[in-house]
Amino acid sequence: MSWFNIKGITNPLTALGQVAKKPHTIRFPYEEKPAAERYRGLHYNDIDYCIGCGNCAEICMNKAIDMVPVEGIEPKKGDSGLRPRIDNGRCCWCGLCVDVCPTGSLSLTREYIFVSPNPEDFLWMPGISNPDGKDKRSWRSNDLNFSINTYEREKMPMLDPKERVKSFAEVVLGYEEDQARREAQRCLSCGLCTEACPEHMHIPEYINAIAWGADDDSLRIIYDNNPLPETCGKVCTRRCEEVCALAKRGEPVAIRWLKRYATERALNADEIKEIVNPPIAPKNGKTVGVIGAGPAGLTVGYYLALRGFDVEIYERNSRAGGMTMYGIPKYRLPLESLDKQIEYMKKVGVKFHFNTEVGKDISFDEIYQKYDAVFIGVGLQDAWKLGIEGEDADGVWSAIHFLRRVNEGERIDVGNRVVVVGGGNTAIDASRVSRRLGAEVIMLYRRRKQDMPADWEEIEDAEAEGVQIWTQGIPVKVITDEQGKVKALRYVKAEMVPDPRGGRPRPVPIEGSETDIECTTVIAAIGQSADYSFLPEKYHDKVKMNRGRIIVNEWGQTDDPKIFAGGDAVNRVADAISAIADGYRAVKGIVRLLLGEEALKQK
Repeated sequence: MSWFNIKGITNPLTALGQVAKKPHTIRFPYEEKPAAERYRGLHYNDIDYCIGCGNCAEICMNKAIDMVPVEGIEPKKGDSGLRPRIDNGRCCWCGLCVDVCPTGSLSLTREYIFVSPNPEDFLWMPGISNPDGKDKRSWRSNDLNFSINTYEREKMPMLDPKERVKSFAEVVLGYEEDQARREAQRCLSCGLCTEACPEHMHIPEYINAIAWGADDDSLRIIYDNNPLPETCGKVCTRRCEEVCALAKRGEPVAIRWLKRYATERALNADEIKEIVNPPIAPKNGKTVGVIGAGPAGLTVGYYLALRGFDVEIYERNSRAGGMTMYGIPKYRLPLESLDKQIEYMKKVGVKFHFNTEVGKDISFDEIYQKYDAVFIGVGLQDAWKLGIEGEDADGVWSAIHFLRRVNEGERIDVGNRVVVVGGGNTAIDASRVSRRLGAEVIMLYRRRKQDMPADWEEIEDAEAEGVQIWTQGIPVKVITDEQGKVKALRYVKAEMVPDPRGGRPRPVPIEGSETDIECTTVIAAIGQSADYSFLPEKYHDKVKMNRGRIIVNEWGQTDDPKIFAGGDAVNRVADAISAIADGYRAVKGIVRLLLGEEALKQK
């Protein structure tokens, strides 16, 4: 008998020796074998930290992740309302979804046992299907040190604070090409920014175009629904950046600066027109009169001109731009930048009547009778008063009139010390301009620094330039000398009292805390209002007001179907991008009124 035959007989007998040994397998569910600390098991998502950006779904090479609505989670600012659902039949547990999660909410657990007769149960909702998974997360959590995302933005080159206070030269120098490419490549394309933008600009699309080196495409995308993009690229309040997914753990994508990069590459109006090459419809025979050449009125003029309307804009000043022209200092928005954008609008057919004040040089009735539709886009030209003794003294200014005069080229003597009352962007602008006029500047704000409505970047820049910010101070009197000129500002200190309704704490004067600040100029920056004196009384029944703003419907239309309104005359946000959004909405309303519903579907 051969050796192989003997082995065939004896081998089965050797297996009997395994009977007494402990088995390696697990008798499910009677025994639980803990996974190694580094094991990648089923997913877990911290629902409260997730913002539904969809970055996990975007990177999944197996298409194993869908973003789906979840009961009890509603969309809100900075949150799509969607949450990831994992198809465990497709998932390979590579962990890329975890590595790119910008909030760190998604992770892998050490759980690996899940049994169900229902195939649908394997469509796993992390954090909902396994609410106890938070305590079982493995080493495969999102670690900033190993993240695929870049959480630090490209630093923007700027003039040195000691140099920039010497002139009105533009402070921000702009990205170079390589910087713009790197910054654009940080974008996750989640689209949360688009929802937060009042104008719903195509933000991920134009940023991706920059990232891939298609700068002309980026400019065309931007001009699709924003006719003043270079202005927004320099001074936008950038609510889009507030909801950027990367801002949850780092710095948001520099959306504003990237828009600036794309728009500044077109050096003049001819280059803008050549690159954007907008389709201009044949004349349709309809006419529109616009009152006010601010961002809202310019938006109406531009997009209606492209659609074949004859549009004429009436502006009481010598230049277009509204508050962007006369209220924003030129170290933030240079004159040539604004002029370039206005010249481009002229080239596509927008007509302007400058130095023409409605109600004085031409009546509202004349405009109403002459045009098929009328748009009111007047800004907030009248300043609120402080309401204190002595505010009519020589040396007391309203911020908007002060900034206007400086922007018009007037050299104003503010003396050696200026006190600016207020805490918003206008107060910051007045303060920084006063520094450029050679004065020591104190900002007096009635609440705390964290309550200031001004842009935090503007606050930091002001302080870098030497502006002092004094908080919890309420002005009560302007003190004058024998010639009636400003000598000092008296204020009382305030304590912050909690609001029982949950709002901001309110400042309450502290008795006996009166303090005088010696100064040569006082600038009030506490708010503005619009002037509607051009509107005859017979229109008041249909052009209705609420607390100084015109009431309009979802089309920007008043109760007189022929009259539309937008911008600062309508919304309380009072920034350029909101005014542009109002104008764009009114464009659709006017097209609907004069050309019909079907025309809205045409570009």
